[in-house]
Amino acid sequence: MFKNLKNDLPASIVVFFVALPLCLGIALASGAPLFAGLIAGIIGGIVVGALSGSQIGVSGPAAGLAAIVLTAITALGGYENFLVAVVLGGVIQILFGVLQLGIIGYYFPSSVIKGMLTGIGIIIIFKQIPHFFGYDADPEGDFAFSQVDGENTFSELLNIFDAISPGVTLIAFISLGILLLWSNVLIKKGKIFKLVQGPLVAVVIGILYYIFTKGTGIEISSDHLVSVPVPNSFDTFIGQFAFPNFEVITRPDVLITAFTIALVASLETLLCVEATDKLDPEKRVTPTNRELLAQGTGNILSGLIGGLPITQVIVRSSANIQSGGKSKASAIVHGFLLLTAVIAIPKILNYIPLSVLAAILLIVGYKLAKPATFKAMWKAGWKQFVPFIVTVVGIFFIDLLWGIGLGLAVGVFVVLYKSFGNSHFLHKENDDPTDGKVKMTLAEEVTFFNKASILKELDALPKNSYLELDVRKTRFLDNDIIEILEDFAGKAKQRNIDIKLVSERGIVENPPSYIEFFKLRPKTA
Repeated sequence: MFKNLKNDLPASIVVFFVALPLCLGIALASGAPLFAGLIAGIIGGIVVGALSGSQIGVSGPAAGLAAIVLTAITALGGYENFLVAVVLGGVIQILFGVLQLGIIGYYFPSSVIKGMLTGIGIIIIFKQIPHFFGYDADPEGDFAFSQVDGENTFSELLNIFDAISPGVTLIAFISLGILLLWSNVLIKKGKIFKLVQGPLVAVVIGILYYIFTKGTGIEISSDHLVSVPVPNSFDTFIGQFAFPNFEVITRPDVLITAFTIALVASLETLLCVEATDKLDPEKRVTPTNRELLAQGTGNILSGLIGGLPITQVIVRSSANIQSGGKSKASAIVHGFLLLTAVIAIPKILNYIPLSVLAAILLIVGYKLAKPATFKAMWKAGWKQFVPFIVTVVGIFFIDLLWGIGLGLAVGVFVVLYKSFGNSHFLHKENDDPTDGKVKMTLAEEVTFFNKASILKELDALPKNSYLELDVRKTRFLDNDIIEILEDFAGKAKQRNIDIKLVSERGIVENPPSYIEFFKLRPKTA
């Protein structure tokens, strides 16, 4: 874990600057104390990062759970009651891991996973543009199309024109210029530019800009800065922690909320694991059941001390990969950076302009949603492009799980469509249209999904034909298909159609019973 620190340390700093506003923003969007988001970020980095088998995944509070948390806090009668559901959700996740349910993540098509990455990238871009220009009415962690402030993603963009802040916008463009210069030019000039990441330089410049432009026409007001809780004393700091009210542990609504958190958090984590593994330059594979155990442990600890639910999150994970993170040390160090900063330098953190962080996130979003991705998916054909674009649109306009679900549904339809068309191969034996010889070769696996296409072809055979049915390559033949062949045998006699059945056991002319014939074959042969 420590042999790649020269890569992991700079990456952890970038992840820290990405995670900080998201932890605070997600807490705000969830209706929870701001400190709860920081707790989840710290535990997601240190605890989950240490226990996880993922080398480049980063965990923390997830925007996808914000709506569930917001509703549950009110419905359960307070934040302390909600924390019980978080703890129980973690226990259920550990049970999922023990039951080996992590395999679920492997059943999502590649086109849907790519759509998820692209959709999140587009959301990041649209959500950060207002912050880039100084319109901060919507919290950083609100990724929903219909926002908590009553606006939506598109109307938020229109509101920018009435609230552009010159100072905020200026430092945003300066920061964006630094980031582009760093990643495209300077990083190739020397090792120092790889060790000191562009986002760190941009943040430092942003802090200095805020300090030295006070009282000028291009200053940045405090409402455009990061807002970390600043305790006045140690007792005040300890007072920010909240603890579960276990007296409500047997309430049905608490148990239902716990299961909902466990299910949604596990699905989001497994999807993120699949996505980050695809982004990993070294193509390592994360053990998914271990990931569920790690996430469950993290949620138990987070709930016990007042934190939000935790999942592995693609925004922080992709930032880690893009910044050169090589091992889990990056995620762990980012957690310690959050902890240290919250305890030691909260006032300095509150000097960071949100527009600088928006510039960093814009780069992250663009790298997730490059135009080249759309071009590549289009070239891959409609069977890849349609599930991809449905996932993107669903995530953008509804939410992550709905988008994934819609993309998966379309993907399943495509599979059924392909299965419908690939069950058999039909051709004439020669070019003489009056010859009547037809050969049908069945695929390796033929299921009830293929009933319609095979039945259609058999019914279309003209009278006085000669059908050669080749099943030598067929390893599985569904009973539904055998029954179709059995029924067709009777019709064939009426239409004077001769049938030659070619199998691995030899050739049979006009078999009297297909059911009896295939009963003699092993189930898978």
